[in-house]
Amino acid sequence: MALIFVNLKRFDVPRSAGGICPSDDPGSWAAEVINETVSAGQAAREGVEVLYLLPEALVLPAVNAARAHPADATSGLSIGCQGVFREDVTAGGNFGAFTTNLPAAAARNLGAEWAIVGHSEERKDKVGIMAAYDADINSDSRRREAARAAVDGLLNAEVHRAFGSGLDVLFCVGETEEETSEVEATLEAQVRRGLDGLGSLSRDRRVVIGYEPIWAIGPGKTPPDGKYIGFAADVIKRAGRKHFGIDIPVVYGGGLKEANAAEIGAVSQIDGGLVALTRFTDPIGFDPADLVKIIDGYTAAAGGGVTPGGAGKDGGA
Repeated sequence: MALIFVNLKRFDVPRSAGGICPSDDPGSWAAEVINETVSAGQAAREGVEVLYLLPEALVLPAVNAARAHPADATSGLSIGCQGVFREDVTAGGNFGAFTTNLPAAAARNLGAEWAIVGHSEERKDKVGIMAAYDADINSDSRRREAARAAVDGLLNAEVHRAFGSGLDVLFCVGETEEETSEVEATLEAQVRRGLDGLGSLSRDRRVVIGYEPIWAIGPGKTPPDGKYIGFAADVIKRAGRKHFGIDIPVVYGGGLKEANAAEIGAVSQIDGGLVALTRFTDPIGFDPADLVKIIDGYTAAAGGGVTPGGAGKDGGA
């Protein structure tokens, strides 16, 4: 099963306001993305799952659009949110005094089925907050490691809240440029600390790991080759078996696109990818028609099926 996650980041901001959503009505645009994905046969494609991760404001329009189609036309489609808070609403407890934060219970009530946790941008934000208090975490190795462990602990709480509210999780890990000399230890620690306590929860919930080589992400950066990506995925999967006794699917989170879809698809240790943009020249953005090309390239190289219909959410990894 090829797992194709699509992280539509801040597509809730139209181009007229400085964002990248091509419509001044982002909610309608999100619904149209879902409709086009279904019309193209990508929401019920054999051997493929398509999982959209959306800003909070776009979750409900996307969910409503998906629900308007017959169930067999969306059997391989899921909608998710872009993170959840480390605390949650509880019956008889906190009713939701979490202003500015998204509780997992709220995301699930909107119709989200997945949450992305630990994306490189989220990790950067959490480390930045700690550095605002103690700037030495950027220069002192002991303090830097303590800060990273603290971030993993916060992310672990988010994973548990997501699981507790019925959300599956795409959990992101990856090494910075400073960590490339200790990549194996870094990735194993992120998996071990971030998914601590997973064993008792994994019977009912799904977890997928997104591998983000942070040092290679961004304009002008050179992405890792297939051999390196396979090596990193092996490290992550070994950590899953060692610490939790389960095989965790790994998708490439450094940016799956048409240009690298075939190379990533050919990496046997990889189970899919994380797409953000599909167009990188002005106007940059995302187009469901381009997503079809990415999926075609990936599945052809991976030897996956390309016919509509068939396996859906409950099949595969």
